[in-house]
Amino acid sequence: MKTRLERETWLRRPPRSATVAGLRPWLLDQGSLTARIRSRCRELRVAVLAQRLAPPHRDEARLLGLRRGELAWLREVLLVADGRAVVYARSVLPRHNLRGGWRLFADIGSRPLGAALFADPRIRRAPLRVRKLDRRDARLTRATLAGVPIGNALWARRSVFRRRGRALLVCEVFLPTILSL
Repeated sequence: MKTRLERETWLRRPPRSATVAGLRPWLLDQGSLTARIRSRCRELRVAVLAQRLAPPHRDEARLLGLRRGELAWLREVLLVADGRAVVYARSVLPRHNLRGGWRLFADIGSRPLGAALFADPRIRRAPLRVRKLDRRDARLTRATLAGVPIGNALWARRSVFRRRGRALLVCEVFLPTILSL
């Protein structure tokens, strides 16, 4: 299924005036977020909030070419560095992509997805997109499960990973605590 990047409403780069200077490198780093966090803390763990079949958000469905109401496999986690939640991450895999190349997704449990994505040379990543999420966005509401004060908005990035033509969307919402790393 073809990703519809022409309908993408997320930005290629955050406006300099709109982001905290220390956050820009996190938003724009093309490498593995898992590896970057791991290099800046003693212990990284993944706290799984949910793994289930559910309808994705409208913008996610549009990006992945899903019809309204079509289910996808959703995984929501917190990346916890040295006991502090620093990122809320949401991965969306169309249900029909769960077979074949993305089988690992269903059984990943509390292992970091980033480690698996960047370890497989057959996986290709589309360009990163960024966006400031406000209280109207359900992803910001879910990020409050981290239990850290988040204010009225948070910056997020997302990209589509492809393996054998099948797409997986990963969105990472940066909690204010990321700046302490």
